[in-house]
Amino acid sequence: MEIRTVRSVNDPNKTYEFADNGEPMRGGMKDVYFSPDKSYVVAFFRDKLDDNQKERLKRITGYYLPQIKNKEAADYYLEEVFRWPTDVVEQNGFTGIIVPAYKGKFFFAKGHETGDLIKGKEKNGKWFAAAKFRNEQFPLRVARSELGNWLSYFQICVNLVRGVKKMHAMGLAHSDLSYNNVLIDPVEKAACMIDLDGLVVPGLFPAEVIGTAEFIAPEVLATKHLNKNDPNRKLPSRLTDLHALPVLIYMFLLHRHPLKGGKVHDLDTEKDDLLSMGEKALFIEHPTDQTNRPKPNRFSKWDMPWADINALPYTILGPYLTEMFNRAFIEGLHDPQMRPPAEAWEQALLKTVDLMQKCDNANCTQQWYVFDNSSVPKCPFCGTKHQGTLPMLDFYYEFSPGVWKPDNQRLMVYNNQYLFNWHVNRNIVRNERLDPREKLPVGYFTFFEGKWVFVNQKLEHMKDVSEGKDIPAGSMVELTNGKKILLSSQEGGRLALITITNNN
Repeated sequence: MEIRTVRSVNDPNKTYEFADNGEPMRGGMKDVYFSPDKSYVVAFFRDKLDDNQKERLKRITGYYLPQIKNKEAADYYLEEVFRWPTDVVEQNGFTGIIVPAYKGKFFFAKGHETGDLIKGKEKNGKWFAAAKFRNEQFPLRVARSELGNWLSYFQICVNLVRGVKKMHAMGLAHSDLSYNNVLIDPVEKAACMIDLDGLVVPGLFPAEVIGTAEFIAPEVLATKHLNKNDPNRKLPSRLTDLHALPVLIYMFLLHRHPLKGGKVHDLDTEKDDLLSMGEKALFIEHPTDQTNRPKPNRFSKWDMPWADINALPYTILGPYLTEMFNRAFIEGLHDPQMRPPAEAWEQALLKTVDLMQKCDNANCTQQWYVFDNSSVPKCPFCGTKHQGTLPMLDFYYEFSPGVWKPDNQRLMVYNNQYLFNWHVNRNIVRNERLDPREKLPVGYFTFFEGKWVFVNQKLEHMKDVSEGKDIPAGSMVELTNGKKILLSSQEGGRLALITITNNN
């Protein structure tokens, strides 16, 4: 093995080393070599790049990377969400990029249940988006210990949404957002976006590819036959990212594709695929147009039960995400301007997490589900009914002095669940820029001596409005039906109305 040295294009005084044993890892477009300490890789493009392509890489590493480093939440983005190229190098006329190595959690520790064929391989998002890889009968299924639970995938989606949000805030577009370009680890609820050397810089560097088949926006497919210079030709952009993003979320949460249904547009398979994902695209769960419903006789046994939209409809995701998918796959499917921005997806996902309940069945494969607003909630995955009473907090904000209005947010309670400052005060936004102190819980809920109670750990202005009593830090209050609790008297402080359901 030979240790080679290569020089930076951005800073001629900087060099990098890589180990060359003559057999690099081969990606789709690049040959990849590890540094001697394996902290980074040097990835050389197999084809020589033109000046425009080189300039794109210089801009990504020399201009946009510092924008991330010098802003809030830099560690979150560069350590957790992105594997952002850090430099450009050249050797013998070939261009390469320096990229931090993937963290160990993004490699399979076990492989699958019946062998080690995928042990040590990257946890590419496709392993976790497709139903068959989690089906207990599928020979190449992912090990149960590496699949996480349903709640894991909500946090994974939050991380990916924040990555897209950051790119769009910098004026960039991904252009090829798909499960092939993300690594995920459901056990640690982690997600990382990779292969970021082809970002679209509007007005400077257009997309060089139109994307990965299942994630390409309908308008891009419908106009792909036109010349790239034709004003009617639609190329990847921020708006096409806002189609790929909900497709990715839908697949990670429901393990099926939102547009691949049973409607046939052409007997020619290739033409049919182009129409069904492009000009004639139709949401498989469209509430009023059912012509693209999946055909039960076409279900693969490996794709069950997720392929059955009657058994597991998208409405099991709760009201916030149901609305978002309606906006993305009905209103915005053929009208890109109607697609929700990444920030809206972030808030919908986080508000949905507040509706999650633990399944009472210890053997349930998903372990969590979204409260369905019924008086007798049950897990949609295993059918287990919730045991015992179930408190929920509906939040209100002070619209004007003494006038409280619903804040369109609810918190479902389970034993030993925490309350955070972003619940207490509507002016505290739950995002990646939160001060570490704001991420600490301020109290918790527990079932104590046959009663639901909230233990106030840190809140100094909490009050039982129903009984006119203060709830000082270090004390607890019983949660009873109809009780009103002022969580904070400070500006933005919320009022919580308690409802106890499942009393039967």
